[in-house]
Amino acid sequence: MYSLNDYHYDLPPDLIAQKPAEQRDSSNLLQLNRQTGALSHHHFKEIGAFFKPGDVLVVNDTAVIPVRLKGKKATGGKVEVLIADYAESVKTVDQFGNFMCKCLLKASKRPVPGTWLYFPSGLKAKVLDVCNGSHHLKFYVNGDFETLLEKIGQVPLPPYIKRNNSAVAPCDDKASYQTVYAGPRGAIAAPTAGLHFTVELLDKLSADGIKIVPLTLHVGYGTFLPVRVADIRRHHMHAEPFTICTKTAETINNAKNAGKRVVAVGTTCVRTLEYAVNSNGYVASGSGKCDLFIIPGHLFKIVDAMITNFHLPQSTLLMLVSAFAGREKVLNAYQEAIRRNYRFYSYGDSMLIL
Repeated sequence: MYSLNDYHYDLPPDLIAQKPAEQRDSSNLLQLNRQTGALSHHHFKEIGAFFKPGDVLVVNDTAVIPVRLKGKKATGGKVEVLIADYAESVKTVDQFGNFMCKCLLKASKRPVPGTWLYFPSGLKAKVLDVCNGSHHLKFYVNGDFETLLEKIGQVPLPPYIKRNNSAVAPCDDKASYQTVYAGPRGAIAAPTAGLHFTVELLDKLSADGIKIVPLTLHVGYGTFLPVRVADIRRHHMHAEPFTICTKTAETINNAKNAGKRVVAVGTTCVRTLEYAVNSNGYVASGSGKCDLFIIPGHLFKIVDAMITNFHLPQSTLLMLVSAFAGREKVLNAYQEAIRRNYRFYSYGDSMLIL
């Protein structure tokens, strides 16, 4: 259960979703009972049938920023930059609108400290140093940086979603790779379990007595990092900034006291809620950085049910889901999903674990 190989499965490449379902809530939904392992098949729009009045649905309202930039070095060589810690780095903006941040770079020859990088619309950056594979850049901005990013930046899609610089993309990723309730800006990856919700579905759930509350966890570049140790207990999670407001904490705690269920939408909500539990067993409001790595053996104190997508083999996300529902039950559910041609990963189908 602690071996990396315990979380391997084979997935046919054609089941990796390259675009979302035509309608967000028309995606498939595989329901898994974590006590019995029983499975049933549905469409996401039917998810309300599994909830009861008073249940609390917790969503991550972070918004994805188009932080992938394509530019050139002074030599003319191409370079691609992914701003890795946008939510934290914007706090360092100086009086001229310039700021420093950690970035991941791709280039035929990695830039050394002192190298200037040039991007469209007059944006430029200087490489300050290199540390553990990351580059620290100082961006020199002419105008508002967020407005500039919306103009020249690209959505930082996961590497398994291929666009290949096609002139005609299969979908508008800036809209599709964003939840309908996205608010505070700062994520470099979407909390993908929430991509299945529509405004109409949320309104219906609310009308049926389901309490819907947000928290914010800005998903960072750690979501792209593979586990590189044979014993997963030696892996360390990248810390990500989060905020839980007082109203959200009170709603969750009142529901727990009343014997109602807390349903986390996505692994980001699960990690944040389980990290924010205080010594009294309640969710504490406030802000901080979450680096909780949930693996089998974790005692869940807050989350009673979760909605999640299908995750990569040997990923920390698959390990979290296995901790919640049992590794064998989860891998069996994945095999059933493969047999029924479910669509996998960020733009794929969903699971409801009760």
